[in-house]
Amino acid sequence: MKKAIGITFLTFAIVLVSMISSSVYATSTGENTNEIITNDTKSQLVAIKNTEMKSIEDFQEVYGSKVYGTVAYVLNKVRIYSIPFAFLGIAISAIYEFILGARHLEARDKGFNSMIAIVTLLVICQVLPLIFAIVVKGWRG
Repeated sequence: MKKAIGITFLTFAIVLVSMISSSVYATSTGENTNEIITNDTKSQLVAIKNTEMKSIEDFQEVYGSKVYGTVAYVLNKVRIYSIPFAFLGIAISAIYEFILGARHLEARDKGFNSMIAIVTLLVICQVLPLIFAIVVKGWRG
């Protein structure tokens, strides 16, 4: 039974990926055909880089140190990006717990335990920047 579920899931994943993916063909549009990145893309990348560098500099000014500012910036990004990954993990855990666990108790336990672990990591990722800010700004002075 496990083998059938695994093969079905793998087949579904392959079909889903093939439906979502699209083919990219090289064409010669523009003046310079050797150019891989267009000027618009270059300007967008430079704008993103400048925005992120400004954000890092703002964190460094607030925390008064290059190291503390960089750590605060990274913790802020972890805080932001942990939310969608946690929702995805909770959804997969719920599938294990409620759908696959209806017939197999070990799948139910696996889903429940992984859901607890994901929620715990989410809470840690959300609280860690606050703790860092309190320790660095409050106790360091």
